Amino acid sequence: MSQAMEAIAAQVRDRRRALALTQQDLADLAGVSERFVRFVEQGKPSVRLDALIAVLDALGLGLGVVSRTAGSPR
Repeated sequence: MSQAMEAIAAQVRDRRRALALTQQDLADLAGVSERFVRFVEQGKPSVRLDALIAVLDALGLGLGVVSRTAGSPR
């Protein structure tokens, strides 16, 4: 699992729990399946970006892009 997916998984899981939501509650709010929420929380690397953004939106979270090092792609 990539570090980015680990971080996303942890943030989603922690925020969902802080809001006292079940995985099914979050799935309903985001318009995705409970299975998809489980995959996100497990850090599955091949999730649909639009669905991931819907989950983040439902939790009041966002997704950002930052440069790792100036001028050097990975």
